[in-house]
Amino acid sequence: MAGVLGGGLIDLHAHWVPGIDDGARTVDEGVAMLRAMKALGFALSTATPHMRPGMFENDKSRIEAAYAAVVAALPSDVPATQLASEHFFDDTVYGRLLAGEAVPYPRPADAPANPRAKRSILVEFSTQGFPVRLDHRLVDLGRKGLRMTVAHPERYRPVWENDSVLDPLLDNGAYLLLDVCALVGKYGAAAEKAARKLLEDEAYEAACTDAHRPADLDECAKAFEALVAAVGAGEARRLFVDGPRRILVAG
Repeated sequence: MAGVLGGGLIDLHAHWVPGIDDGARTVDEGVAMLRAMKALGFALSTATPHMRPGMFENDKSRIEAAYAAVVAALPSDVPATQLASEHFFDDTVYGRLLAGEAVPYPRPADAPANPRAKRSILVEFSTQGFPVRLDHRLVDLGRKGLRMTVAHPERYRPVWENDSVLDPLLDNGAYLLLDVCALVGKYGAAAEKAARKLLEDEAYEAACTDAHRPADLDECAKAFEALVAAVGAGEARRLFVDGPRRILVAG
């Protein structure tokens, strides 16, 4: 049975591929996460293992191999799945993005043909500060056919201090992706306050679970209720259906 938001939801950010980062530790744990997602109404879950040199030494080939191994072991009672990566935006990963060595979101098979369509890439920044010349780097990514989706902007200290720091990203076509559990205090009061302000400003294109463990999905169930209370059922569903779809199509 689907949760408070109904069925057909799309999750663009979760860590259920086992043994590759700080997410699921075993296949069974990954399966438990996917089953919990299905119970919440998700029809599609995107695995987004970290690509973060110095912390998680994952490159494109390792991420793809780990995903292929777990998908082969998945039972039939889980949502459909797809693969991307959460790219930590340092100089090394930026170079990989430009060189075609990253893992962008796949475009849906039924997306309309569009020669100008870009591929969306999920990125995260340091919580303490944004990279210098970020607007220039977005332009460079655009020339490579890539559009940035910013993971959990509500968790970055510069956003807490003045969320206008996000304007250059939005002006250059970036999408903002809400970690819905910020709404129930999972990351502290400052992150919750920032998330609610960005929701009020209609800054988010989509929302996600960013689940790392089965227990995180219990928090997501509570966060869904908080999201509906904050923005209404229609907008809450947009953030988990139409918004993710737009990011995947990235037209």
